[in-house]
Amino acid sequence: MKIISNYLRRPRAGFTIVELLTVIAIIAILAAMLLPVLAAAHKHALKVQARLEINQIATAIEKYDSDYGRFPVSTNAQLAAGTGDFTYGAVFQTPGGPLSVGLVGGILLSNAEVIAILMDVTNYPGGQAALANLNHQKNPQRTIFLNAKMSGYDPSVPGPAEGGVDVNGVYRDPWGNPYVISMDLNYDENCNDWFYERQLVSQITPAPGPANPTGQSGYNGLVNPNPPGDTPNFQLHGKVMVWSAGPDGQIDPKAIATTGANKDNILSWQ
Repeated sequence: MKIISNYLRRPRAGFTIVELLTVIAIIAILAAMLLPVLAAAHKHALKVQARLEINQIATAIEKYDSDYGRFPVSTNAQLAAGTGDFTYGAVFQTPGGPLSVGLVGGILLSNAEVIAILMDVTNYPGGQAALANLNHQKNPQRTIFLNAKMSGYDPSVPGPAEGGVDVNGVYRDPWGNPYVISMDLNYDENCNDWFYERQLVSQITPAPGPANPTGQSGYNGLVNPNPPGDTPNFQLHGKVMVWSAGPDGQIDPKAIATTGANKDNILSWQ
């Protein structure tokens, strides 16, 4: 009888180096294909979150107006607006450098005082008093119109900005930039936003032309009541405008609303 040695019948112990390298290469290829998909999904999720927060802010402001018969603004904002509307803004980056969005009569106010009134906060998380709602003066019924996440982010400390309400009471989008809020303070049922009222940003081009014969039509439903639309008066037929500068955190006052740095902005009226 032929005897087969144990050595010849021993099973293989494992992969060869070539096989291991092949498996690693396949995993690397799959990872390279998957990472952009995951990044795109994450970016989309943040956009959805920003749109949800924007709509919550707009709804809270309209509910406050319905309950109190006025908008959640400070006396300073009302005085600065005069007979017009007011935009709570911030400083944003543009291709030409920083731009103070919402500068009215030399006054630039963040959305902090609006958020304090809507959340019925009398002291910001950092400890300073929320003067706009001191002693609940702007929200005497102490109604919570808005529930927003508190981030604990402190702009004075180096590091990436975070979404949510920071220690100074500023409500920031998922990319860490403040939400811009405009309100119809003169109650003409039309709202002007400091940035989007601009002809260069909102007028549908070319104007006048077949698509915009009077020059009064604007992007995203905005309209300029003054023909031929060559004034900074593009407005929304509504009470509130809330927007985010989007994933890139930038805006461009010289580009139309659907191009360049403005293309990824997220708008409550869009």
